[in-house]
Amino acid sequence: MAKIVRTLSSDGSVMACAVDSTDMIAEMEQIHNTSAVVTAALGRLTTAASMMGAMLKNSTDSLTLRMDGHGATGVLIAVADSKGNVKSYVSNPVVEIPLNQYGKLDVKGAVGTDGTLSVIKDIGLKEPYSGQIPIVSGEIAEDITQYYAVSEQTPTVCGLGVLVNPDLTVKAAGGYLVQLLPFADEACIDVIEANLKTLPPVSSMYADGITPEEVCEKLLHGLQPEVLDRFDAAYKCDCSRERVERALLSLGAAELEQMEAEQERVEVSCHFCNKNYYFTRQDLKKMIRNAKKK
Repeated sequence: MAKIVRTLSSDGSVMACAVDSTDMIAEMEQIHNTSAVVTAALGRLTTAASMMGAMLKNSTDSLTLRMDGHGATGVLIAVADSKGNVKSYVSNPVVEIPLNQYGKLDVKGAVGTDGTLSVIKDIGLKEPYSGQIPIVSGEIAEDITQYYAVSEQTPTVCGLGVLVNPDLTVKAAGGYLVQLLPFADEACIDVIEANLKTLPPVSSMYADGITPEEVCEKLLHGLQPEVLDRFDAAYKCDCSRERVERALLSLGAAELEQMEAEQERVEVSCHFCNKNYYFTRQDLKKMIRNAKKK
C-alpha cells in the first residue's frame, strides 16, 4: 500500500503532502510490463495523480492527468479517486533510449515536450473542470508545478521520483507537493525555499526509508507542521463487466449487430489493469435488443 500524509503549518499558511508510492508503482510496472524509462515516466505521473486525488474535497470526486508530449511513450494517463487510489495507462509501455547527459533515465526524452498536460477534475458539477497547459519540461514534476501556477494560480512545488532496479523492478517511488495558501507571507516563503535547497532527491529519500511524514517535516521545517491526515492508497482499477457492457451499448445497435455477425465472441481488454472481458453472440443479441429500446 502507498502511504500518504498531509500536513499544515501551524499558522495555516502552507500545506505539504507526501506519498511513498513504491508498492503502487511496483504494481503498475507488473501490470504494464514497462521498460525502465517508461516505469519512471508513468510512475511519476501516477504518483502525482495519487497526491492530487487525495487533495480533492468530496468522496465521489476524481481526477485524471493526461500527458502527451508526442514522444516515444505516446500518451500517458493516470486516474485517481479522492483517497489517492490510482490506475494508469501508457500507449507504448516499452521504450528504449539512451540515458540523459547526467547518466539517468531520460524521462524528458521519452515523454517529449511538444504537447500538453491536461488535468480533468470530476467534482460533481454538470461538466468536469478541465485545465490544460503546454508541457514545459517533460520531467513531469515541473509540469505539475506549472499547471498549478497557470491554471489554479496556486504557488506550488512538486517533487517526484522513481528508482528502478537493474531487473526492472521498482526499488523506490514517491513524491511531494508543497502549496502556499493565499495569506502566506514573505518570511514563510523564504523558509520553504531554504528547506527545498537542503532536501535530498525524492527517490533517494524513499529508498533510504524516510517516511512521508518525515518528508513533510523536512519541507515545513521551522513552521511547526501539524498532521492533517494519514491514509493508505493503492493501484486500484474499478473496471467491471457491467461498465464494459455499458461502453459496448454506447456503440449503438448497428455496430453491435455488425460485431455479432462477424465474431463468435467479443473480447474487451481494460487498458488500466489488462483484465479481459468476453461477450458471446447471445450476450450481444441481448445488448442489441436493449440498444434498440433506447
